[in-house]
Amino acid sequence: MADCIFCRIATGEIPATIVRRTPEAVAFRDLTPQAPAHVLIIPTRHLAAVRDAREPADQAELGRLLQFAAEVATELGLDEGGYRLVANTGKNGGQSVFHLHFHLLGGRPLGWPPG
Repeated sequence: MADCIFCRIATGEIPATIVRRTPEAVAFRDLTPQAPAHVLIIPTRHLAAVRDAREPADQAELGRLLQFAAEVATELGLDEGGYRLVANTGKNGGQSVFHLHFHLLGGRPLGWPPG
């Protein structure tokens, strides 16, 4: 999608601090981190939100994206202390960029409820 900032990051059109990349997914540092480790995990293919993953191929992609996020967490050294993986969906869910993404947060104790 030409007007999607995350699609443009995935293609390299917009620079980002890339943590990890595969043909299917990109992990990059959030510009306004809410924790010492705050990485966004996105599929390279545009999908607006978790709720839009209705087809079997989309659901398989979600599984691979979660595995990718777990691998990034391990690479960042977050396994021992723990981390949070969040997917905001829709306006009331706090989604501000309508390209499916997970926030990977860690490096400090994370309170509950989140907000």
